[in-house]
Amino acid sequence: MRILSMVLLAAALTACSRKVEVGSAPSPSSGMAVHLTNNASQAVNAYVTTGGSDVFIGQVAANSEKTLPVSGISSGSSVTLKARTADGARTYTKDNVSLTSSTDWTVP
Repeated sequence: MRILSMVLLAAALTACSRKVEVGSAPSPSSGMAVHLTNNASQAVNAYVTTGGSDVFIGQVAANSEKTLPVSGISSGSSVTLKARTADGARTYTKDNVSLTSSTDWTVP
């Protein structure tokens, strides 16, 4: 009985000793970004629309500005920028934007 207990304890210790690696999320590879200045009285959720799909890029607080990284879209791509207020009441868009490493946009 004692030997069985020792074998089970050794097996349990061996099974629980796997290596775990912790890291941060990868940085955006495209290097593209939208510098959004929000002059609205509430936060806005920002999106880049390409190929008919909205890609969420971040939220900007009321009366503030933030640079939002855009991944998966190449430089010079023609996109639509979209910002929707947090309550969904208003949507601001800017069509046919040629995306660069530092695209500036101010809403409203």
